[in-house]
Formats: sequence, structure tokens, C-alpha cells
Amino acid sequence: MASKTIIKRRLAFCEEALDRLYGAYNALLKGGVKSYMIDDRQLTRLDLPVLSEEIREMENRVDELTAELSGQGPRKVFGVLPRDW
Repeated sequence: MASKTIIKRRLAFCEEALDRLYGAYNALLKGGVKSYMIDDRQLTRLDLPVLSEEIREMENRVDELTAELSGQGPRKVFGVLPRDW
């Protein structure tokens, strides 16, 4: 498990990336621009579904890091098998 300092750095990085993704999505959605640049990526309105998926993944990552920072562990997955006895 990473230290709190590393988790804070990861969280800050993910939040900054999420802000960039929000900015790109909003700019393309409003239609004020035909394309939007994030670092070396050029995005157009056709990239909105991909951008939306990236936003969803980054939001989940921020939620995970926030939970980890507050002391909660990762969620455990388990399955229930119904039996007809």
C-alpha cells in the first residue's frame, strides 16, 4: 500500500487531469470550437463518447483514491450463487 503522500500526489494528478477532461468536453459540447487540444491530443465533436468514457474512468479513479486516503480499503467483489435444494 502506498503512503499518504504518494496517494495525495496521485489524487492531485487525477484531479488535474479530470479538470482538463471536463474543460475539453464542455468546449466541444457547446460548439464554440471545432477541435480541442489536450497536450498532444486533438479532439473533435466525434470524440465526445470516448471523452465521456475517459471522464467516467477518471472520476472512478478519483473516488478510489479519496477513499484510500480516508482509510477505506478497496471494495471487495464477491458473488452469491443461489441454490435450489
